[in-house]
Amino acid sequence: MISVLFVCTGNICRSPTADGVFAHMVAQAGLSRQIHVDSCGTTSYHVGDPADRRAVQEARKRGYDLSHLRGRQLAKSDFDTFDYLIAMDDGHLDVLHRSCPENRQDRLKLFLDFHPSRSGQSVPDPYYGGAGGFTHVFDLIEETSQSLLDHLREYHGL
Repeated sequence: MISVLFVCTGNICRSPTADGVFAHMVAQAGLSRQIHVDSCGTTSYHVGDPADRRAVQEARKRGYDLSHLRGRQLAKSDFDTFDYLIAMDDGHLDVLHRSCPENRQDRLKLFLDFHPSRSGQSVPDPYYGGAGGFTHVFDLIEETSQSLLDHLREYHGL
């Protein structure tokens, strides 16, 4: 089993969106028994909270369900449990690098590094903006999730 953890600040916008979209794509590909998907935040701001209502609404429009997801904070054990810890922006990646044991640093990735033309970029935080920000984030996450799935299939022979 390959395990993927998406990481943002509070685990209510970007990382649960990536969790929901990617898990859906994994299921559609018939790979749910081979790929485990989860998400978390670098802070405890929203532990136990559902995904942001604007993310839930945009997800529903696109056929995804985020209603079962609840915010949780990154745990030390995540560095051993997950094969991929994927940060949604540079700040999250920095937090992961500072928290991660040296022998697990290779598990840390930036989400848009899997995008065909946005390597090195960050997924913008839609929290303080309007619905349009969530639409843009979903577009980025859908495009990148397909590339990530393709990478996992090729790299792990799925």
